[in-house]
Amino acid sequence: MTMRMRTLAGLCGLALLALSLGAQEAAEGKGSTKLPAGWKEEQPTNAMRFAQYKLTKVPGDDADAELVVFKGLGGSADANIERWKGTFAKGVEAKISDYSGPLGKGKMIDAKGTYLYKSQPFNPNAKSEEKPNYAMVGLHVEGDAVYHIRLTGPAKTVAKHREAFEGWLKSFK
Repeated sequence: MTMRMRTLAGLCGLALLALSLGAQEAAEGKGSTKLPAGWKEEQPTNAMRFAQYKLTKVPGDDADAELVVFKGLGGSADANIERWKGTFAKGVEAKISDYSGPLGKGKMIDAKGTYLYKSQPFNPNAKSEEKPNYAMVGLHVEGDAVYHIRLTGPAKTVAKHREAFEGWLKSFK
C-alpha cells in the first residue's frame, strides 16, 4: 500500500475532496490526489508519524520545510502547543490561536525564532541543533480523530507554503 493510499484510507471518514484553491485535487471515486505545488510525499521516518511531506525551499534558504501529520496521539491542545513552543529558544515569537475547521476544533501555534532541532525529540539525552530564523505552524485538532499537524522549516520557506497549507487544511470534508 502506498503512503498516499495509507493517508487516504486513514482519512476516508473525513472524505478528502478538492481544495478550494486548487492546491489539492481528488478524483472522485478514484482516491487519487494531487498535492500542492512544491510538496513531496515521503515515507514517514518513524512509526509515530501518520504522514510526512517535504516542501521545497525558496532560493536563499538552506533547507526544505517539513509537514508532518500525527494521528491519535495524546496530550491536550494546551500541552502540545506548549511543547511545540519549547522547541524554540527563549525569545521565540509565538502566536497561539483557537482553530475551527473541517477536521474539528483545536489550537494553533504560529512560531518564529531559533528552532532547537533534535533528531530524536523525545530522547532527553539527544543534542539540540540551533536553526536560526525558523518557523512553525502547528495544529492540535480534535474531531473524528486527534491530529497533530506541524509545518516546520526556514521562515521564508514556511511563509511561501503557508497559503497552500491553510487551503489544504480547509479541504477536508
